[in-house]
Amino acid sequence: MPLVRYITGLTWGRMILWCYLAWYLNALVRLFDPSPSLWLTSLGIAAIVGVALLLSTTAGTEATRLRFWPTARLFLMPFCVSSFAALVKGRGYILIFPPGLRDNLVAAGSCAALCLVVLAVKRFAPFGGR
Repeated sequence: MPLVRYITGLTWGRMILWCYLAWYLNALVRLFDPSPSLWLTSLGIAAIVGVALLLSTTAGTEATRLRFWPTARLFLMPFCVSSFAALVKGRGYILIFPPGLRDNLVAAGSCAALCLVVLAVKRFAPFGGR
């Protein structure tokens, strides 16, 4: 039951990060563009900004070592941001919100469903609510 254990240990901060990913995936599914230049540019930005973020979080007077997932997020976030910006360019988005009500409801609904599942697991798992 590693998944249940992970879910019961989720903080609100990590829950918000999962909602960010759900929002991104909704846009990705609707607006996917197979253009290699879009994805290669996003990978390049992720590498440059990810290394900068890694240096900024680990370069100090004391040696700091991050675990795998926090390090991966430092690279994944700039990839998602840059590809999201490229995908929504010229499509009428206001900030991160698509122009259509339906698209907003689907994205918000996926975040809400995710939160409800997490809350239910935390409440009803045998070792939940730690």
